[in-house]
Amino acid sequence: MKFNRFSGGASGLSPLLRRSSSRPVVLDLAEAVTFDENLQAATEVDPMKSPGSPPKQASSTISPPGPVWRVKGPLFLLWGFICFKVGMDSVMRMDAKLRNLFLYEAFLYYNPLLLVAMMIWLWGVNIWVFSQSSVNYARIFDFEPNNYLTHKEIWKCASWMTIIVPTSMTAYLYLYSHGEVYFAASQPVLLYAMLALIMVNPFDIFYPSSRHYFLRTLWRMTFPLQPITFADFFLADVLTSMAKVLSDLERSVCRMVNRQVATIAWFEADSVCGSHSPAIPWILAFPYVCRFFQCLRQYKDTKDKFCLLNALKYATAFPVIFLSAHKYHVAPEVWTSIYRPLWLLSSVINSCYSFYWDVTRDWDLSVFSKIFRFRSPHLHPNMLYGRCWVYYWAIGSNLFLRCAWTYKLSAHLRHNYLTVFTITAMEMIRRFQWIFFRVENEWNKMALKSNLSIPLKEVSPQEKEKLLGSDQHNV
Repeated sequence: MKFNRFSGGASGLSPLLRRSSSRPVVLDLAEAVTFDENLQAATEVDPMKSPGSPPKQASSTISPPGPVWRVKGPLFLLWGFICFKVGMDSVMRMDAKLRNLFLYEAFLYYNPLLLVAMMIWLWGVNIWVFSQSSVNYARIFDFEPNNYLTHKEIWKCASWMTIIVPTSMTAYLYLYSHGEVYFAASQPVLLYAMLALIMVNPFDIFYPSSRHYFLRTLWRMTFPLQPITFADFFLADVLTSMAKVLSDLERSVCRMVNRQVATIAWFEADSVCGSHSPAIPWILAFPYVCRFFQCLRQYKDTKDKFCLLNALKYATAFPVIFLSAHKYHVAPEVWTSIYRPLWLLSSVINSCYSFYWDVTRDWDLSVFSKIFRFRSPHLHPNMLYGRCWVYYWAIGSNLFLRCAWTYKLSAHLRHNYLTVFTITAMEMIRRFQWIFFRVENEWNKMALKSNLSIPLKEVSPQEKEKLLGSDQHNV
């Protein structure tokens, strides 16, 4: 069975969203730029395009900010300044010896939600760029015609998360620093409960079709008992870049369930929800396990040996995660002499293997023939056609960020929370960049199958066999 939609809610771990016929309970907080909706009417009829899909060669007209935005902009900046000022004053009221631990706990509760909001903003940018190009992302994700969210609607959801999460964090800092510990502890609990209720509520608000489809796709990803769709493995790939977000969410919920919010449990790293918890490496490994079994399921359906090689790629992340976690459970000399060298070796293998797969399989870039020689320039993705520097940048930055991402997967480095936050954000930017090339590669294959973008007589027999030999998505 193949689903026809893929979406995510504002509080979900995927930024993919769909339009719903329901009444959206959100305000337009991100309409600094408006685009001419009538451009789609001028699009020529194309059998690869379904109603509601983006135009093949769309252009946009940019209107100046309206009077409403001229009010929203200053108010947004004023709100940000107030949150920053109140938060800093609250932190400075704390005892200097406890200040760092206090910030660490507050950061634990709120940084994963801020990163989710960031990913939703970035996905909105992806959708905006695709909508201005010839890449038919609606066809790729099997969106229902005229039934998926636009980039502006996605940015509305991101705007609300960007407002609500820092506001809750500011209230937490203020209340705790003024001795209202009970009310301070309730702030993250209320925030998490509100977002969870939004995701599962059955009422016709907050894009119910999008929320329900995200949950169904998450279920399909977790239990790959059916043929794998592009949406299934796309969500899993996004979550591999948000493994640290999942880990922090688990620790936050664990502390809330065990009533450890704003308590001395901060100091107990070996507690059930502490930084040495054995659950952390399992949560970090969860999206990689899902992708591993998806590849095995794809091999069962297609008998394609590359599915097994792809499964091996995700399996190389397991030694990185679990060897690192051993630091807290073995003697220091054993870690230094045995486990640390093995961890370094597994990190190099995972980074190199993942980088190679990104470039040669996910993006389908043959570096020498398609970038330096441009032997077959018509095989370049349509949107970035002929811009050689884009490919240099994509490959170089992807290699660097792949190596940096290994740092985040390492449990023994998690105490440097600001550094880990920065590297997690960088990995999400890498994934944001990866999406452009991955979706374009899929579109080029679909276009070739329908003999639309590239005349097949111009494609070599090897490329033709590679691109048209299977009806399955390359996962």
